[in-house]
Amino acid sequence: MEKLAILDCGGQYTKVIDRRVRELGVKSDIFPINVKSEDLKEYQAVILSGGPNNIGESQRLNFDKKIFEMGVPVLGICYGMQLMSDYFGGVIDSNIKKEYGQCEVWVDNTMPIFDGLEQTQNVLMSHGDNVRNTPNGFSVIAKSGDAISGIGNKEKKMYGFQFHPEVDLTENGMKMLENFIRKVANYKEVYALEDRIQTSIKMIQEKVGNNKIICLVSGGVDSAVTAALLVKALPADNIYAIHIDSGFMRKNESDVVCESLQKLGMKNLIRENAKDVFFNTIVETEEGPIGPLVKEVDPERKRRIIGEVFIQIANKVIERLGLDKENTFIAQGTLRPDLIESGNPDISGFAHKIKTHHNDVEIVRQARKKGLIVETNSDWHKDEVRRVARKLGLDEKIASRQPFPGPGLAIRLICHDKSSEVQITAQEVETLNSILDNTNHKGFILPIKSVGVQGDARSYRNLCLLEGDKLDFNWNEITSKAKEITDKINTINRVGYILNKSNFDGQINCYDMRIADENVDLLRELDSIVTTKLEDAKVSQTFAVLIPIGITKKYSVAIRTFVTNDFMTGKPGEIGKEVSKEKVQEIVNEIEEKFGDKIEFVIYDVTSKPPATTEWQ
Repeated sequence: MEKLAILDCGGQYTKVIDRRVRELGVKSDIFPINVKSEDLKEYQAVILSGGPNNIGESQRLNFDKKIFEMGVPVLGICYGMQLMSDYFGGVIDSNIKKEYGQCEVWVDNTMPIFDGLEQTQNVLMSHGDNVRNTPNGFSVIAKSGDAISGIGNKEKKMYGFQFHPEVDLTENGMKMLENFIRKVANYKEVYALEDRIQTSIKMIQEKVGNNKIICLVSGGVDSAVTAALLVKALPADNIYAIHIDSGFMRKNESDVVCESLQKLGMKNLIRENAKDVFFNTIVETEEGPIGPLVKEVDPERKRRIIGEVFIQIANKVIERLGLDKENTFIAQGTLRPDLIESGNPDISGFAHKIKTHHNDVEIVRQARKKGLIVETNSDWHKDEVRRVARKLGLDEKIASRQPFPGPGLAIRLICHDKSSEVQITAQEVETLNSILDNTNHKGFILPIKSVGVQGDARSYRNLCLLEGDKLDFNWNEITSKAKEITDKINTINRVGYILNKSNFDGQINCYDMRIADENVDLLRELDSIVTTKLEDAKVSQTFAVLIPIGITKKYSVAIRTFVTNDFMTGKPGEIGKEVSKEKVQEIVNEIEEKFGDKIEFVIYDVTSKPPATTEWQ
């Protein structure tokens, strides 16, 4: 069988490369970058993934140099291109051009890897380093402005892309990968993907056997697919579906969840109301106690507390039911991106942690080591889960339901501690003003931090707000400026546009905020307005975020819309295209009418992923 080897440099998208190669009909396997070349003798081509490191001596990943001497075609992506360039004598520089998000590049379409494509391509960049001088024997095959974005050696059949062809935001990326596979590497066979449903059912039956299993269900498509697979694989009496209401659910969420679970055929359905436990529990960690949530600001600590408490509650339910804790399994709807972003060492030994997902905290990892965690979706991305849901016959309302993170509204409350604010520098303000020169917009840098992913590494950086034309702003201009801001000011990873005010007087203040009933209840109502008004928008996800900023009021609300397939990359829903301008105006009007005494700004998040993540925390 023809096979392709993918060498993992710790990239966020390594599994996406694997998925794309298989979708193109070639069997692929993932290896760590330090794999020995002799272990790759059965593979007819190699792809090197991106990664968070750089080529500098302190961060350079060790790898077998003979990989480039095996005589097989090689494609290096992002960091992989830099490794290739460095090996063949190229020069890497960190002071040329930083790019995060979708960019326009020129490509040499006389090269076989770009066969059938136009010379101008929209691609996804996420890098801080560049190839300055091409390596010996290689030519420049792609450029972003004056920066080198692709190199190639036609004779050696070796190519490098600074951009990521594997993700959705590289619009013709699949064609580029297909060209590499079929026209450069000359693969002939077509590999058939396995039946995912039957494979999952077999895995569940072999792992669980006649034991009992607890299924943690949020009501979203991920846990619904896990529950449906369990129902098909195991006797109904052996399955206990637990919905834990953490106090951070959306409006009426728990009622809807339990109703949908009953329709799935869940015989043993348990609803745990655990708000007080989540709000007030102190969790013991290797670094010492953390919590309770009502006193925490740091998003990583919030996520860790919530993940630990979920499993603690599940274990208490197991005890209450009189089940054997050492032989009772726990099922959860973990996706591949959850494990990748959590920096799970079993997925990649080189990937950086972007954010801890509640289903991959330490207590879960320990249970995995014991073999007690069942994760039917852990090899899939969101769009793949949706396809499985439809094949299983789940209601379309579940199959197409927007994601809702396990920590719920807790990570959409942007808690803040004024005492830890970092001073905004005059240089940052000057750079922002120069970017906005000759526009009708003003900008503000605020020490309100959110999580991003830049160059395959986590960022936790400031928020930039723009104002000027309210809802009449030019979308292309603003998203272009947002990208320029995050590319040029390395303390900013997210940009929002103020929809309800312009040319206002007074200073924007940041306020202390911790989780409390008042702000959770307020966000729940705001989120209901946003999601209800935009339920027909052509986006993958919509939600509201509560931010402790204002002039005379202590809160503002951000609208986050996101267009994606797999949630590894994506962009905000364009107002006037994917999102109705009239509906957004209705949101602004209703929020000002009902909550004008509390909410200062209504903001629209105009940031892609990268540099920002989908969620703010």
